[in-house]
Order: sequence, then structure tokens, then C-alpha cells
Amino acid sequence: MFAGIDIGSRSIELVMQQDGKIIDSIRTPTTFSPLEQCQKILRGHAPKMLAATGYGRELVKNLDLPYEVQTITEIKAHAIGAHAFFPEARTVLDIGGQDTKAIALNDKGKVLKFEMNDRCAAGTGKFLEYTATVFQMDVEAFGSYAMEGTNPPVINSMCTVFAETEATSLMAQGVSPSDIALALHQAVVRRTSTMLKRIGLKTPLVFSGGVANNVCIRTLLQQELGDEAPVCIADQPDMCGAFGASLWAEQAYSA
Repeated sequence: MFAGIDIGSRSIELVMQQDGKIIDSIRTPTTFSPLEQCQKILRGHAPKMLAATGYGRELVKNLDLPYEVQTITEIKAHAIGAHAFFPEARTVLDIGGQDTKAIALNDKGKVLKFEMNDRCAAGTGKFLEYTATVFQMDVEAFGSYAMEGTNPPVINSMCTVFAETEATSLMAQGVSPSDIALALHQAVVRRTSTMLKRIGLKTPLVFSGGVANNVCIRTLLQQELGDEAPVCIADQPDMCGAFGASLWAEQAYSA
């Protein structure tokens, strides 16, 4: 049994895998005590090796664990995980809580090129979460609500704060709230599409990360690529990084 833990800004995912198959997976909020959350999520598990990824991956080294702990970059972890879920994958789009990653792969699943937005919440899960508060709903319902829009305006700002101001202004002008919600989702897809083009988008594309659960983002991304290039999404897209880390742990242990 090998484990991978993805310590993100919004959530922590743990995957236990054996022979390339996920045996157990757990997700918990990161909160303001990520080390304590790591302790809780790892309790009761005894893998041969644990590989940590995500922005907080170095934290795990502070825990007194009875097994070896290594770290792996987010880019490599998502590449390995996406290739394992979909061996034909040539591009990976990971939209997480506070960053977005676009990764180009070769036919062996190795990273050729990548871009990462980690300095601003624009186009991330945090952007959608923050703008959802304008509509007084949680982010889980926001995507479905946006699908009701039919005539979206153009949201010019991708700054999280300014986008909220723009949305509020549009509401004051009488624009339908569902149209504004759709416009905000379109802004996210426009930004990510630009990143994908810069790395030389090739299909199949694997969409990973928590935002891949958003029905509106999934739909808009598919429309952007066209029906001839289906977007591949795993059953648990937010586990892609942790799964990749667990597979890397097995490779490192056997090396």
C-alpha cells in the first residue's frame, strides 16, 4: 500500500493505492491548521511510503510518522495522476482552490511544458467561491445556477475583487443574476483557454482539480474545445494530484 497526500490551499486529499488501484480516498478542509488536519487524515493508515504534494507538502516532514515521507511537485503529481486515469492524455488542466495549472504531456505521460497561475486567485476555485457569495449561495450550487443563464454580458475584470464589483454593478442595471453568473464562469474558461493555448493544447485534455466538479465550467470548456475533442474527467477529479503522488511513491520505493 502506498499513499499520496495533496495539501492544497482549500482542501487536503489523501489517496491509498495498491497495484495502481485506489483502495481508499479522503478529503478534508485545510482550515487554518493544515498540519493538524494532516495528522487527522493520516491517522490509522500505514503505507510503505507517503508522497506529499501541493503547496503545503513540506509540512508533512514535521510529523513523526513510522514510514518514509517524500515530496513531489504538483506539476509532476498531476501529470502522473492524469496519465494513470487516462493514458492517452496529452494535456492536463488543473483548476484548484488558489491556482491553475496547464500541463503539456508527451505520449508517455512526461511533462513537456507547463504554465501555472499561483500569484492571483483569478480564474481559480477561490474566484468562483468568492463571486458565489454575491449571489448568496455556496459554490457547489453556483455552477448549476449559471447554467440557467441565456444572455451573459462580458465580465472584463478577472481580479476577484473587481469582478465582484462588476457583478454588483450589472445587477443594479437590471441584468439577470443567472446571466451574470454565466458570464463569470465564461471569464474563467477564457482565462484557462489562453493558458492552454500557450502550452500548445493537444487533446485528449484531462480536467482535474475541484473545479472540474462544476457543471458549468465543464460544459463551457467542452464547448470551447468542440465535440470532436472530449474533455476527460475522472470520477474524483480532485484526487488526481494525491493519486499521482501515491503512484510516484511506489516508483520511488521500488527504485
